[in-house]
Amino acid sequence: QVFTFNRVEIRVLPSVEVKNGAPMAIICHADISKNTDFQLKHNFTIFKDGKLVFMTISDKEDARYDIPVAKSSDTGDYECTVKADGKLSFSNSVYVWVSGMTKPILTADKREVLEGEVVKLRCELPEEVPPLEFFFRKIKTNSAPKEKRVPEQTQNFSEVEYYVEEGDNILQFDCFGKRQVRSGWESSEHSNKTLVTVKEPFIKPTLTTRPSRNVTEGDQIEFECSTVVAQMRNIEIILQKNRTILNSVRDKKLLKYSAVATQEDSGEYLCKVEQGAVSKTTKLNVFVSELFPKPTLSASRTKVDENEETILNCSINGFQRPNFSIVQKSSSGDILLKKSSVLTMRVTVNDTGSYTCKAEVKGIVKESKPVRINVYAPVSTPTLSVVSGSPEVVLGKPLQLICHSVMGTPPITFTFYKGDEVKKNVTNDTYAIFLNENIGLNDNGGYKCDARNNHSSGVKTSNVLNVTVIVPIRDASLGSIPYGEVEAGSETAFLCSVKEGTWPIHFKFFKKTDREVLLHETSEYSDRTIWHKKTMKRKDTGTYYCMASNRASVDVRSRPITISVILAAWQKGIIAAFVLTAIAGAVAVALWWFLCKKKKAKGSSMEMSGSALAPNLTNEKLTRQSSDGNYYSGSGYIEDNENHMKSPDESKGPDLESAEVDYTEVEVSTLDPHR
Repeated sequence: QVFTFNRVEIRVLPSVEVKNGAPMAIICHADISKNTDFQLKHNFTIFKDGKLVFMTISDKEDARYDIPVAKSSDTGDYECTVKADGKLSFSNSVYVWVSGMTKPILTADKREVLEGEVVKLRCELPEEVPPLEFFFRKIKTNSAPKEKRVPEQTQNFSEVEYYVEEGDNILQFDCFGKRQVRSGWESSEHSNKTLVTVKEPFIKPTLTTRPSRNVTEGDQIEFECSTVVAQMRNIEIILQKNRTILNSVRDKKLLKYSAVATQEDSGEYLCKVEQGAVSKTTKLNVFVSELFPKPTLSASRTKVDENEETILNCSINGFQRPNFSIVQKSSSGDILLKKSSVLTMRVTVNDTGSYTCKAEVKGIVKESKPVRINVYAPVSTPTLSVVSGSPEVVLGKPLQLICHSVMGTPPITFTFYKGDEVKKNVTNDTYAIFLNENIGLNDNGGYKCDARNNHSSGVKTSNVLNVTVIVPIRDASLGSIPYGEVEAGSETAFLCSVKEGTWPIHFKFFKKTDREVLLHETSEYSDRTIWHKKTMKRKDTGTYYCMASNRASVDVRSRPITISVILAAWQKGIIAAFVLTAIAGAVAVALWWFLCKKKKAKGSSMEMSGSALAPNLTNEKLTRQSSDGNYYSGSGYIEDNENHMKSPDESKGPDLESAEVDYTEVEVSTLDPHR
């Protein structure tokens, strides 16, 4: 018994698109080839979206999965597998779409509600599988429906609450659902409409005024606001004007409010009744006619010198009967000055301020616009000074001057001058500041300022201020005499100078080693200074520089110079004398040793010629001793600067010059180098 799977296929009847509620069938067919006609058991399995939905065992090559009533949840990918005698084969996937959704069912928890209450709705899509989206609609007569969208991921129903607003009389609600398919979104038909009747908890309030809505200032006006309530619980009545609450009552049906009418009471009044979330309002306009106009306050002078008079006058055009009073305004309250329409004041500086007058008729008080009175004390003579305190300024730096008046009522106008030229005008309380940003050499004098205010005394002028312009140090240089090489023990003069700078100038001399060593400092009313170093020593060899500064507080450093201290001439002579003496001594010892050796070797020969040689040796010895004595006279050689420069011949004397010299042959042997 040999067989093989040719193919496995799946078919949908009547088609892959089925209407919701119609029957449908999924057929799985196995195409098998056999070598003989024998019975074969087939294990059929049908899957939807990867989940097992049908399974059967049959000896036929077809299996049928019937769905009598197709629902939208039956939409999906179907495939089947066939297993026979250990062999397994798969079909391709087929997408089946059940178009249309079941009709949703809508229910409401109440069929009759009060304004301000809440209606709870439930919309259900039976036989549908989440995820789903639900849409609820609130339908009012002559208005567009209000819609709410609620997604549901795990259930096929949804619940929502609707607030019943004022004016909602008869309401209708419905709902529908949506699901997502491959081609997009599919919607269900709308549910049944649910009717909800709305009742008012109270009626719209009534607002009235007595005696009428048109009254005159000073009349008594009374407001009444009332309503009819279904349930006297947590109800409140409020009377407002321009967002200001005038009166309110709670758990009552009537509100009353009365006042003496003023012109400011004209306007719109609002009566509001509230209970829970429900609010109803009624508006009413009231007009209050003027009993008399506002008074007018005038002053004979508004800018007054100290200790002078001004007259305040209060009046109403065409109306002479009011009771007048004049007051001064202050932060602590009004100060009554006089109950009259006229006030004469001899003023002081403390009287500066705002004044009004008040008029009263039939209990109605009206106030005029304020009048400002300014009392001025004269300015004192200003003082002009440098802000830093020092009357000095560095060339090129800013100069800041302050002009100050101790006395005088502000505002005070200050004017700065340089010579007769106006530099700046400043209005301030007691002082003003002038800044010259870049001082030049010619900006050293002629500064003054004047001050004035609204007092009739006029302008006061300060003293003339001169300043000192400090020129900073420029280009310091250092020199020395002698320059470069200096003999030890001699004096050296160091000269430090600058090209320009205001005197006095402070000079400092430094020697640069591993650290900077200050050698000398001095202050001079000059552009240069000389420092004498009396005795130079070998340790004074090195690099030198100088530094100069003045009141500009800027240190200027010179270029360094190098000084080498060498030996003096007399020191060189002493060293040469010692060296020559040492050489001469060595030569004399060597010659003496040689002669002694020769004498011993040729004693007989020396004896034969001794009578002739003795005088000559004697003269030669005397001559050598005389010469040696002059070379070693170290004290005379060192102390006498002239003698040490003379030749040996000049120091022999006249006797030696005339002495007769005998010559003798001498045989000299070679010296032993090791000795």
